[in-house]
Amino acid sequence: MPLVVYVLALGTFLMGTTEFVVAGLLPEITGDLQVSVAQTGLMITVFAVGMIVGAPLMAMLTLRLPKQLTLMLALGVFAAGHVIVALSSNFTLVLAARFLTAIATGAFWAVANVAAARAAGPAASSRALGLVGAGAMLANVVGVPLGAFAGQAMGWRGPFWALAALAAAAIALIARTVPHDGGDAQTVSMALAVRFARQAPVLASALTVSAFNLGTAIGSWIAGLTLDTSLGTTGPAVVGTVIAALTLIPTTALVLAQRRRSAVTV
Repeated sequence: MPLVVYVLALGTFLMGTTEFVVAGLLPEITGDLQVSVAQTGLMITVFAVGMIVGAPLMAMLTLRLPKQLTLMLALGVFAAGHVIVALSSNFTLVLAARFLTAIATGAFWAVANVAAARAAGPAASSRALGLVGAGAMLANVVGVPLGAFAGQAMGWRGPFWALAALAAAAIALIARTVPHDGGDAQTVSMALAVRFARQAPVLASALTVSAFNLGTAIGSWIAGLTLDTSLGTTGPAVVGTVIAALTLIPTTALVLAQRRRSAVTV
C-alpha cells in the first residue's frame, strides 16, 4: 500500500475517536458544564447529524477543489473545532463546535476513501478502502479507551487538545503524501451520483458516510433518552441490543434475495 493510504487511515482514526470519545467522558463533562448526562450525550448525536449533512454537502461544494486541498482544509476546521470545545464553558457553543467539526469530518472521510482508492490503483483499491475504514474501527478499540483514560487523568478537555494537535500534524503529512490534482470537472445531481457512481465517486462515498452516521444519531439519541427512565444506565445497552437484533431483518432479506437469484440462474 502507498504511504498515503496509511496517512488517510490515521485521519479517519482521529475522526472516529472524536466521534465516540465523549461516551467515556460523560461524568467529567456533565460536572464541568453543569448539564445532565442525557444532554451531554447530545455531543455524540449532534456530531453524527453534522456528518449526515456534511458528507454529501461538502462533497458537492468541494467537487472542483483538489483533493489534497480539501483534505487539508477539513483537518484545519477539525482542529479549530476541537480548540473551541477545549476552551469553551458554554454548552451551546460546545454543541455548535461539534457540529462544525462533524461537517469537516464528513468532507474528509468522503474524499479520503476516493483518494486512497485512486492512490492504490484498481487492483488494490478494495484493500485501500478497507485500511481507511479500519482506521475508524480501530478508533473504537484503541482511540476511545485511551481518550477516556486521558480525560479522567488530566480533565476532559485534554483529549480535545490532543486531537487538535494531532490533526494539525496530519495536515503536514497530507501535504507531503497526497498527490495534487485538479479536482473533478462535472457537477452532478445527487440522484446521478447514486445511479452512476463512477462519475461521482466522492459523492457516492459521502452517502455511505451519511448512512453510517444516521444510525449513530438515531441510536445515541434514543439511548440518551433511556438514561432518564427507570432503565437508567442499562438503557443504552438495551437500545444497542434491540438495534443489533434489527440488523437481522436486512441481512435475512439479502440472503433470501441471493438464493432466489441463484435458483433462477440454475
